[in-house]
Amino acid sequence: MARQPRLLMIDPAWFDVSYAINPWMRPDAWSADAAGCARAARHAFEALRSALTRAGAAVEVIAGAPGLPDMVFPANAGVVLNGRALVGRFFHAERQGEEPRFLAAFRALQAHGRLHDVAQLPEGCFQEGAGDCIWDARRGWFWAGFGQRSIREAAKAVGEHFGRDVVALELVSPRFYHLDTCFCPVSGGEVLYYPPAFTPRALAEIRERVPADQLIEASDTDAAGLCVNAVSLGRTLVMAQPPERLRRVLGERGYQVDAVNLAPFILAGGAAFCMTLRLDHIAAPAAVAAE
Repeated sequence: MARQPRLLMIDPAWFDVSYAINPWMRPDAWSADAAGCARAARHAFEALRSALTRAGAAVEVIAGAPGLPDMVFPANAGVVLNGRALVGRFFHAERQGEEPRFLAAFRALQAHGRLHDVAQLPEGCFQEGAGDCIWDARRGWFWAGFGQRSIREAAKAVGEHFGRDVVALELVSPRFYHLDTCFCPVSGGEVLYYPPAFTPRALAEIRERVPADQLIEASDTDAAGLCVNAVSLGRTLVMAQPPERLRRVLGERGYQVDAVNLAPFILAGGAAFCMTLRLDHIAAPAAVAAE
């Protein structure tokens, strides 16, 4: 019997856009109507939670914290596999206060039996969680982004911790600052990705490891809407509102798109994948070979 996907989300009560640490962030747009933006964020959050539930996921929501608006993006908090959580290290000072909060949250999940081991990367080993280390269940390895927020050496550290292969991919654009903004392995084995976000070497790595007929190239418009930042749950992809072309391409491959208006969170540079952390990924032990 298939295991029910389990996702962590963070209540958006403390979410706002009050600083800019990536090119998407629009504190001016938020401050122009802070109360209206907060209401819209709550509505978008609940719509996303409903979409994930419709797709068969169990969603666990925990509180955020004042002064840490980006806690609402728990994908960046850590990497979880086989019930083990590895808490990341944030590059920007604005987010470093999240680290002890997430460490405590993961330990609480451990106490309630959701996890069985919690550790943290050493100081200075910048690695921003599943946002830059995406588990590919069909292939049995991690894809790890580096060059913007996470460092190259973190891929090796993650691989050693979990005993899994890690394929490191260098990111070239501050706009696509995490791997999850431009790369999405989906359940059938395809990979939705945005080629301009990667170095030529990283593109060669992707194309060598993923057959051409399983690669789906996102357009500039798809990427500009943060549609690649999607949650894959069986044959459903939950994502920010896609252009009709992308919906059609995915539909032709047998996927249903559940589109959610995530505009308030896109003002901060995040969408569906950023707003969730998968807690239930399971894999058998394997040899390690960080690429």
